[in-house]
Amino acid sequence: MYAELRAQLDTLTTEAFRPELAEIDRLSTLDLVRTMHAEDATVPAAVAARLPHIADAIDAIAARMTDGGRLVYAGAGTAGRLGVLDASECPPTFNTDPAQVVGLIAGGPTALVTAVEGAEDSAELAAADLTALGLGPRDTVVGISASGRTPYAVGAVTFARTRGALTVGLSCNAGSPLAAAADHGIEVVVGPELLTGSTRLKAGTAQKLVLNLISTITMIRLGKTYGNLMVDVRASNEKLRARSRRIVALATGAPDDEIEAALTATGGEVKHAILVLLTGTDAAEAARRLDATGGHLRAALTPLHPTTA
Repeated sequence: MYAELRAQLDTLTTEAFRPELAEIDRLSTLDLVRTMHAEDATVPAAVAARLPHIADAIDAIAARMTDGGRLVYAGAGTAGRLGVLDASECPPTFNTDPAQVVGLIAGGPTALVTAVEGAEDSAELAAADLTALGLGPRDTVVGISASGRTPYAVGAVTFARTRGALTVGLSCNAGSPLAAAADHGIEVVVGPELLTGSTRLKAGTAQKLVLNLISTITMIRLGKTYGNLMVDVRASNEKLRARSRRIVALATGAPDDEIEAALTATGGEVKHAILVLLTGTDAAEAARRLDATGGHLRAALTPLHPTTA
């Protein structure tokens, strides 16, 4: 078993040994920083090479979510933590329901801070986790694995397809089982790591960049922004309340007292307040118009303010 696993690892670009770096521990700290930074600088180009694949996946995800589906990330170790991180940032940034974007990590929440031995090797665990979510055909599962062979991630995608869900496989090796198992395979090949096999480095950075693209642009497609303003931001603390006022000001140019009145009338809903200020309507009518456009502020404004849109 271990000989077979070692043979598999020997074929992975992310696990390759780099003889030219065999004595980096003898470098000065500054030279180490320069070397590692130069490695990281290659990651955006690797992501850029896969942008068409990423865009196709985003369009498919947004279509499912428009129909009420969920976005589910599934991974183990660093990959799983990155998925959980991206999912957890959607509610405060885009006012999504916590159940709308979900991060699953092999071994459960404990694995966020402590390694759970053997969890990543279980495809059955992935199937059980997705079954507990009640996965259905409107949902999307994004399996994340630097190697592209992690059983938990591959198992998640494989099981999701049996439920009719859309599947995406994000890995950092070409020809990966994960990409092959998914409807949309995204293979960002970043090459061998500075530290042999430490895929929290370039591979982790690449995965974070791709997840940023997936979640952010999907939310743009769902009407969670107006231009580059986060108009669905949830004002859950003082910083976000201040940001809400600033967003309304940037979108409308209204004076502070009118902004405060509009936010009060709309219960702090940024999109509604903007619509009130730009159209002169009341909060109830703003809510009705946004409901009619599926929450898309630009669409709600267009018939009334063509020059604004």
